[in-house]
Amino acid sequence: MNAKITSSLLCLTLALAGAANLCNGGERIGADTPWTTYEAEAMKTNGIVLGPQYAAHLVETESSGQKCVKLTEVGGFMEFAASGEANAMVVRFSLPDSQDGVGVETSLTLFINGKAARTLALTSHYSRIYGKYPFTNNPADGTNRNYYDEIRVKDLLITKGDVIRLQKNTADGHYCIVDLVDLENVPAPLAAPANALSVLDFGASGKGVTDDTTALKNCLAEALKQGRTVWVPAGEYKVTGDILLPSTASIQGAGMWHTTFVGDAALYGKADRRVRFKLMGKGIRLADFAILGKLNYRNDDEPNDGVVGAVCSDSTVANIWIEHTKTGAWIYNGTRLRIEGCRFRNLLADGVNLCTGSNGTVVENCSARGTGDDCFAIWPTVSDQGYVQDVTPGNNVIRHCTGQLPFLANGISVYGGASNRVEDCLLTDITTACGILISTTFPTSDDVRKIDNNFSGTTVVRNCELVRCGGDDHDWSWRGALQICLDRRSISGVLLSNINIRDSISDGLSIVAPGSKKGEGTLSHARFEKVSVANSSIGTPSRHALWIREDAVGGVTLADSKIDEIKNDSTHFTIRRE
Repeated sequence: MNAKITSSLLCLTLALAGAANLCNGGERIGADTPWTTYEAEAMKTNGIVLGPQYAAHLVETESSGQKCVKLTEVGGFMEFAASGEANAMVVRFSLPDSQDGVGVETSLTLFINGKAARTLALTSHYSRIYGKYPFTNNPADGTNRNYYDEIRVKDLLITKGDVIRLQKNTADGHYCIVDLVDLENVPAPLAAPANALSVLDFGASGKGVTDDTTALKNCLAEALKQGRTVWVPAGEYKVTGDILLPSTASIQGAGMWHTTFVGDAALYGKADRRVRFKLMGKGIRLADFAILGKLNYRNDDEPNDGVVGAVCSDSTVANIWIEHTKTGAWIYNGTRLRIEGCRFRNLLADGVNLCTGSNGTVVENCSARGTGDDCFAIWPTVSDQGYVQDVTPGNNVIRHCTGQLPFLANGISVYGGASNRVEDCLLTDITTACGILISTTFPTSDDVRKIDNNFSGTTVVRNCELVRCGGDDHDWSWRGALQICLDRRSISGVLLSNINIRDSISDGLSIVAPGSKKGEGTLSHARFEKVSVANSSIGTPSRHALWIREDAVGGVTLADSKIDEIKNDSTHFTIRRE
C-alpha cells in the first residue's frame, strides 16, 4: 500500500479513536498526548504481521491491539508518512534474548524521505524476564514476559508528509519486532527560572560521563540555604546515589526531553547507588526532567528508585519522564501531593503507587506504558519498608490518566482507603489483568495497632473508558476488564458511573468473592449507572458482559446501563434494576 495512503488511514483511525475518548459530557478522558502514534501493522512493510493473539506469554498479547511487525532479514522495513511536524520519536521494539539472559544488541536505520538520518542502537538488556513472580533473568525458567522496550530519539527534522522508514540493515541474525512509533514535536528547552542556582556552577558536567551526584547535592544544599531553586540545564547528568529532598527543595529541568538524570549501569546492582529522588518534607517541587535508570531485574526486598515519597506533603512532581527503574513514583504517606504531566515507561513494577497513609493526593494527566505492575495504584497497606502510617488514607484521586500495556497486573487498582476516586481515565490493551480493579486482595489492616484501612465512604469510578482489557493474570486466570474482587475483606460503598467497556478480552465487568469462604466477600451499597459493556470475550470463549461469580455475596443497583449480557451464578447476590 502507498505510504501516504497508509498514513491517511492511520490518522483517520487515530482521529476516530480520539473522538471516542470523550465522556458523555464531551470532556476528554485520558492524559494529554502531544505525540501521534503510528501502529506498525498499519504501515507499509515487507515484514511479517503477527497477531492478534490473546494468550499469556506471547509478544502479540503484549502488543498494542495485539498486533506487531517482525523484521527478520537484512532489508526488512516498515514505513509511513508523518501526519505533522515532529522532531522526536519513540520506537517500541522487541528483540530476542541471549542464552544467558544478558540480552542481544542490534540496530535499525531511520530513513527520512529515503535518506539515512540516524542509526538506532537497540538492546534487549532491559526487557524479558522469566518464571514465577517476582521473576528472574534466566531464560531457562520459561514463561517469558516483558517483551518490549523503547528507544527515545530527538533532534530530528520531520515535516508533514515526510516518509519515515525503519529498516534492518545489520546481518547479525537477530530479528526485530516493532509495535508502534510515536512522533512528537518537542518544544525548545525551558529557560532558567529567575534567581535559580545552576548545577553547572557547582561542577556538574551535564555530559552523562562523569559523576554529577556531588555537584547536584552541593547545589541543592546551597539553594536551600538561600531559598532558591536548583536549575539543571539541558544535558545528561549521571547520578549514583540518593538525592534527599527536605522541605522547600526545588529542582527544575529544561524539559523531559532535554534534561536527563541517568544511572550508572556498573553500579545499578547496588540498591543505594541508583537514581532516587526522595521527598522528605513539605513544599517540595520536582519538574521538567527525565530519569533513565539502569535496572533490569525485580527484587521486592530492595527499595524503589525513581521518585520516592517518604512522609511528604503539599509537594509537586510535574512533567517528569521515568524509565528503567523499579517503580516510577512510590509514595509512603503522601499528603496533598500533585503528580501531574508525567510519563512512566518500561518499569519493573508500578508506575505510581500511593501507599500506606497517602491522603488527598492527586495523580493527573499522567500516562504509563510497559509497567511491570499496576500502571496506577492506591494501596493503603498498614506499613511499608519501615514507614509507619501518619494519616488516615483516602480521598486520593487518579484523574485524566492513561494506562497501557503493563506486562503484569492492572491499569488502575484501588485496594482500600476512604472515598478514593478514579475519574476521566483511559485504559487500553491491559492484557495481563484488569483495566480497573477494586480489590481487597492485599492486606490493609493491623489488629495489634488497631489500624483498619479497608474501603470506607464511597469509592468512585466515573467517566472512564476501557478498551481491550481483561487478560490472563499470572495467578488468577482470566480477569474482567473491570473487576470487583472481594478477597480478604468485604467492600461497602462503590459507585461506577458513565463507564464505557468494549472489546474486552474476557469478561467486561465481573464481581468475584474468594473471601466468602472465609466469611468475607460481601458487596454492599454498590451502584452501577450509565455503564456500557459491549463486545466482550474477544480473546477467550464463553465469557460475559457482566458476570457475578458463584461465590459473590450482596448486591448492586443497576441503572440506565447498556450491558450486552448478564450472567449471575450466585444465589446470594442480587441485581436490583432501576
